[in-house]
Amino acid sequence: MFSDFLSRLTQPQPAPFTDDDARLALTALLVRVARSDNDYADSEMARIDRISVERYDLSPFEAAGLRARAEDLEAEAPDTVRFTRAIKEAVAYDDRLAVVQALWSVALADGHRTGEEDSLLRLVVSLLGISDVDSAMARQKAAKS
Repeated sequence: MFSDFLSRLTQPQPAPFTDDDARLALTALLVRVARSDNDYADSEMARIDRISVERYDLSPFEAAGLRARAEDLEAEAPDTVRFTRAIKEAVAYDDRLAVVQALWSVALADGHRTGEEDSLLRLVVSLLGISDVDSAMARQKAAKS
């Protein structure tokens, strides 16, 4: 279903994303973090939807639709390393930093911070080219929201 999108995403030099492609890829990354502990909780799905409503000015219905498409993409996406590196190449730093805050928000949404989530977030933050200091600040902001 997403083979053309994934093919473009994993090219050696991916082109910058359209807004729709960026929304989909970044939401799929949120889904990947939420699923990383094998407990894709309703609170995490609700948090992903809320992030989409606030970040992309979507209606709740549109946000749920975006999440559903992102869930399908995440299931088909390549390994996290290639997927995240491709996002880094196609998305501006400030947007990636905002995504890290959103990733922390999703990881903290169910009230449990697992080793699987921490491990994946450390990997993703590094692959997105975000510093540990910026990630820690993003985590603190996410914990307050």
